[in-house]
Amino acid sequence: MKKTRNLFTSEAVSIGHPDHVCDMISDSILDSCLKEDKNARVACETMAKDDFVVLSGEISTNANINVEQIAKDTIKQIGYTYTPRVINLLSKQSPDIAQGVDIGGAGDQGIMFRICKY
Repeated sequence: MKKTRNLFTSEAVSIGHPDHVCDMISDSILDSCLKEDKNARVACETMAKDDFVVLSGEISTNANINVEQIAKDTIKQIGYTYTPRVINLLSKQSPDIAQGVDIGGAGDQGIMFRICKY
């Protein structure tokens, strides 16, 4: 009988890593929304490649924010000297997700990890 072991894996990256840059942009957008609207619903995903930043997801808020400028400002605050070209694909939150949140759920959020067996 072959013995199996379960492993839990995780990733940590430094401040200049693209994953961390993207997380900082998404977090900055969330923070900006919550400053003006404590009931904002923000599901913002960010992708970066070369000098492009792509914003996608769903936001419902009464806050008056400029997500493109927030992305550019965050890139500068990190220390990069270029100005990214921002593609904004954000839209209002879908009624299906809102319904799941309104009844006390967490919408579509979850934590994912891989169990490796060998």
